[in-house]
Order: sequence, then structure tokens, then C-alpha cells
Amino acid sequence: MTILTWIIQILLGIAGGIAVGSGVIAFILVLDIVPRLAQLTHSYHKVHWYEGALIVGSLVGTVSDFWNWKGSFNPLVGLIIGLFFGVFVGLLAAALTEVLNVLPILAKRLHMRNYLVGLLMAMIFGKVAGSLFDWYVYRR
Repeated sequence: MTILTWIIQILLGIAGGIAVGSGVIAFILVLDIVPRLAQLTHSYHKVHWYEGALIVGSLVGTVSDFWNWKGSFNPLVGLIIGLFFGVFVGLLAAALTEVLNVLPILAKRLHMRNYLVGLLMAMIFGKVAGSLFDWYVYRR
């Protein structure tokens, strides 16, 4: 490959990364995840830590995916990492649900207002079952 091809690939990769990263950060900002998390945990003084954790987590995740890092962890470490991933995905899903008011609209349209707790539990157990199925079937 010529040097011009390398430069074009590098510029396209940086441009694509900036576009995707900006979209993800805009999505997180629109959902107000960081202020809502600080509000729920009564830790407004640690908002900078939350923001830093999002940035560092995004950077480490991107670099590990880009360089195809593989890790063989102690099962306890894998459990803790999986717990953090699950908390993040759960917070993102809860924030999206809260912003869009999905559950009240869904319960109203399906005439399930009396069964809202059951609907919520079905969604939670479905997510857990799907995650476990994905982890045990496709990851091994």
C-alpha cells in the first residue's frame, strides 16, 4: 500500500470514530444519565468522577476492541466485570425507558395498567434470561 492509502485510511478511521463517539455521547447526554445517577445516589459532588468513568470506559472499550484484547480472568474478576457491564446497560435502558415513558404508554395501550408490576418483572426476567443465554451459548 502507498503512503496516501494509509493516510486516507487513518483519516477515515478517525472521522468515523469521532462520528460514532459523538453520537454515543449525545445519546447519553440526551438521556441525562449522569445527572440522574447523581440525583438518585445523592452524590452531586462526584459528577466529575461519573463523567471521567464514562470517558475512560469508552476509551478502554474502544482500544480493547480495536486491538482485539483477550483476557483470561479469574471467574470472580469476570463476575465483577460482568456486573459492571450489566449495571451500565441497565442504567442506559432505564434512562431510555424513563425519557420515553415507554412503560405507562405500553400499559395503557395494552390495557394492562393493573398488571404494570408484572409487565416490568417480565421485561426484567426476559432481559436476564436473554443475557444468560447469550453468555452461556454464544460465548463458549
